[in-house]
Amino acid sequence: MMGQLTRFGASVIDISGLPNHGQADPTMTALSIGLNLVFGIAGSMAVLMIVIAGFRYILAHGDSNAMAQARNTIQYALIGLAVIMVAYSIVTFVVKSVA
Repeated sequence: MMGQLTRFGASVIDISGLPNHGQADPTMTALSIGLNLVFGIAGSMAVLMIVIAGFRYILAHGDSNAMAQARNTIQYALIGLAVIMVAYSIVTFVVKSVA
């Protein structure tokens, strides 16, 4: 049973031919953690900008310039959030295919 990953007593995957005997590559683990942190912060900032722009829209009290600026901020933050999600998907796909 040496060189096999077992789960609940059943042999699942033979990992004897893998480098590091199935252990995670430290470089890829650090890269994954770093990318998750960057994308998490970027996504949080986009959501925060949407919330702030929403408050600015509410507090505009009918001022058309302030309302337009708030709407533009929401629009650009949503576009940024979409770009972040697409970028995350692409980076995740590339990292998983390399690893």
